[in-house]
Amino acid sequence: MTRVAVLDADKCKVKKCGQLCVSFCPMVRSRVEAIKVEGNRAVISEMLCSGCGICVKKCPFKAISIVNLPDELEKDCSHRFGPNTFKLFRLPMPSPGIVLGLLGQNGIGKTTTLKVLSGEIKLNLGSFQNPPQWDSIIKYYRGSILQDYFQRMSENNLKVVHKPQYVDKIPKAVSGKVGELLEKVNERKNQDELAEALELKKIWDRPLEVLSGGELQRVAVATTLSREADVYLFDEPSSYLDVKQRLQVARTIRSLKEQQKTIIVAEHDLAIIDYLSDQICVFYGEPGVYGVVSQVHGVRTGINIYLQGYIPSENMLFRKESIIFHEKPPSVSVGAGETLLKWGCMEKTLEGFELVAEPGEIKRGEIIGILGPNGIGKTTFVKILAGLEELDNKQNLATLVVSYKPQYIAAEYEGTVQELLIGVAKESFASSWYNTEVLQPLRLNLLLDRNVMELSGGELQKVAIAACLSRKADLFLLDEPSAYLDVEERLNMARTIRRVIEAHNVPAFVVEHDVVTQDFIADRLMFFSGDPCVKGVANPPTSLRKGMNVFLREMDITFRRDSVTRRPRVNKEGSKLDTYQKQIGEYYYTRLRKE
Repeated sequence: MTRVAVLDADKCKVKKCGQLCVSFCPMVRSRVEAIKVEGNRAVISEMLCSGCGICVKKCPFKAISIVNLPDELEKDCSHRFGPNTFKLFRLPMPSPGIVLGLLGQNGIGKTTTLKVLSGEIKLNLGSFQNPPQWDSIIKYYRGSILQDYFQRMSENNLKVVHKPQYVDKIPKAVSGKVGELLEKVNERKNQDELAEALELKKIWDRPLEVLSGGELQRVAVATTLSREADVYLFDEPSSYLDVKQRLQVARTIRSLKEQQKTIIVAEHDLAIIDYLSDQICVFYGEPGVYGVVSQVHGVRTGINIYLQGYIPSENMLFRKESIIFHEKPPSVSVGAGETLLKWGCMEKTLEGFELVAEPGEIKRGEIIGILGPNGIGKTTFVKILAGLEELDNKQNLATLVVSYKPQYIAAEYEGTVQELLIGVAKESFASSWYNTEVLQPLRLNLLLDRNVMELSGGELQKVAIAACLSRKADLFLLDEPSAYLDVEERLNMARTIRRVIEAHNVPAFVVEHDVVTQDFIADRLMFFSGDPCVKGVANPPTSLRKGMNVFLREMDITFRRDSVTRRPRVNKEGSKLDTYQKQIGEYYYTRLRKE
């Protein structure tokens, strides 16, 4: 067996733990130095470690992970950063004229893969102490597409452009106005087309430092597409964007196929990666420990493999349970039907923006999804319900106890995750139900000892969701809970929200741009229409199917149901089914069919 021992240096605190990992190691007790302390951290020898896992259980800070893998996998190691660090096995096989999608959890190696393929990281084939030269790397991949890829890279004969994951860091690296930046990099002479397709004319003269996340994302995509290159790499191009903008970005990226460019996209939105990709590589393993890249699959097969958790061609089961969608909206809890909150026509005027909400109601035990473009008033509507914004007529909707998770989360709590959740969950925190239905699905049991101020964006998002659902309230309000989360975390989040709603018979509003997540979670739907940043109209809640149909008609895109997983799939524009569904007016989905 090949042994992978990984130690999280941020969690390892040898001065506070009494070095239990060393004290209890059977190999150390047998005078074999399988684990020792060097400086401020422990170091594990994978050669000497017996793989018993005692140190994993004894470490109070959960800093150690030890995994036993088949020996055959060791020869496929493509990169490792150093001793006791993340290990990546295999690489995707990109092809010109094909959009290759990378699908997998956070911390599984997708961003590392993109950095290897962009040349930002020179792969070392697992030999971090004596990194191989280009000749050895090219020889290792002989007979595959990557042989020519790395040959050209070694000769500086391969031009690669890479859109990074974190677009919010762009203003720190580049200054100036949007138009000035795009004019500088306009190598393909397509500036006007990109500005039109990605709606950049409105922000053409704005400085980069005042742009929102969605605006920065579109500028980053446009900058990447303006460059002349052989390979285009996109890391999460849909973050911060609404559904319409995600589709605009996807169409623009796909247009590179016509020039036979090599295109690779890492994405968490299932509908977008389905629409965008021609082929899929599934990443599996253990986040932060190791990641394995699967063979290339067709887009439908690849996404279904990921949802089912089993790769037939490799006989690899990487998840115990399949993720199955409902053909019809899932039934709400017993007791639903009693109206908890009714609202009449509401108006709210902000500087340069007006929101009008038509009358509606929400019932106990149901989840109403909220869909619509950015800047249309969704967050304003939720803030009105939360009591954070007043209506123009100063009307108070109801004296309800509301638990609210805002759109933008700031780590302001000084303390651990456990202290935060105990403070809001109180007596329920210690219950087995809370552990099973909230902590474990969100993988927060691994973060309890971490300081809230030190959490990443995705970790902070999950803590904020748990804190919101932990409060005793009459109504839950969650604004974009899937931000920063990977596919599996999004569906686990949706499942957690539903179970809490059903257990307490409390309703919820969920603002969400991911259509697949909305389909998975919502009982009914509110669609916001109007002119972004000018006027928004909150239409009354309607059935999931009807609401999606109206929304997708405006987006001019159709969905169908996958015959195996029943997940919503985007029809390619102009396809036979796309044309048929538009003719009969069924934009959401028609009956299940064999594919």
